[in-house]
Amino acid sequence: MSDGTFEYGLWSLVLLNSAVFIIFAFSFFKPETTRDWRSFGAFSAFLVALFTEMYGFPLTIYLLSGWLQTTYPGIDWLSHDAGHLPEMLFGWKSNPHLGPFHIISFFFIGGGFILLSSAWPVLHAAQKAGKLATTGPYARIRHPQYVGFVAILVGFLFQWPTILTLVMFPVLVVMYWRLSLSEEREAEASFGEEYRRYISNTPRFIPRLQTSSSSQA
Repeated sequence: MSDGTFEYGLWSLVLLNSAVFIIFAFSFFKPETTRDWRSFGAFSAFLVALFTEMYGFPLTIYLLSGWLQTTYPGIDWLSHDAGHLPEMLFGWKSNPHLGPFHIISFFFIGGGFILLSSAWPVLHAAQKAGKLATTGPYARIRHPQYVGFVAILVGFLFQWPTILTLVMFPVLVVMYWRLSLSEEREAEASFGEEYRRYISNTPRFIPRLQTSSSSQA
């Protein structure tokens, strides 16, 4: 096993990548309430943990190094490319940045950011007018902002799974689900029957293929 430790300890890249993605997400989400900051803070913590292992210290690789080296000999597990565990474990022999899991990750990450960017103007305009957000992404699902965040997290898990982010992911999903319920209670208290009609026709997270159904996701 060659010494690939020079490919980690790049803390400037940890800071740069964390800042770029957090600021990028902030420009779309624009948190205002305590609830917004809580959800955005958890999302940011996930990104910092991810990039810390991607460029700083490969904790997951070290913890699994004995099993990885025994089961998959001949791979330099301290190299940056080896951090793309899905490609490595499934025997992808070429550049892992061109591997199937890495490509899939781009669809989730890109789709998540697109959803965030399209949802924010609709929500902001509705809040300023004191109305429900029911157009754009909100015509298909009730919480596109949380779906966008989860899609981005899923994308990064496809690209660079770590023990810490795999543990954080279900915690964040539950947190977003609970925040969505809290938002819905507040919206129902504010808009009453109008909001009840909206939720009867609009799923919470997963768009319907058939709009005639009234079940909720």
